[in-house]
Amino acid sequence: MFSEKSTRQQLVKHLEGGQAFASIDSFLDAVPFDMIGLRPSGLPYSFYEVFFHLAYAQKDILEYSMSEDYQESNWPDDYWPDAPEPPGEEVWEDLKSDYFEDRKLLRDFILDENNDLNMPVKNSSEHSLLRELLLVIEHSAYHTGQLLIIQRLLGVYDN
Repeated sequence: MFSEKSTRQQLVKHLEGGQAFASIDSFLDAVPFDMIGLRPSGLPYSFYEVFFHLAYAQKDILEYSMSEDYQESNWPDDYWPDAPEPPGEEVWEDLKSDYFEDRKLLRDFILDENNDLNMPVKNSSEHSLLRELLLVIEHSAYHTGQLLIIQRLLGVYDN
């Protein structure tokens, strides 16, 4: 039988990637900044747009799960950027930094045994922490695959 601690550690491994899907850490910086706003032929989104969406959704779920001051976002407008590229490289770097900081907060929240995986999150009586964590993991896996496809279509994928 698995302990609760080992279950939490396994959830973190899935959150960070590298189990059944590539870790974003392993390829995020492979796409040059001047290419992240390009939309490959036949796709309605750029590398930046997908990563923005992934980061925004993770932050939203984190706040939904933990924050006393959670404000519901407008779907789909808030979850996607207004343009295919960031307004500057600093904005891109900040987005990446925020994503990894939020993932670390979520990781620490998962590993804190005071947070019951089966109890409702702060802003819901129907959604458990486990449900929200699985949602982040599934969403990340889906969009990580898209990012890898975009990377390949941009010609900068070397695996």
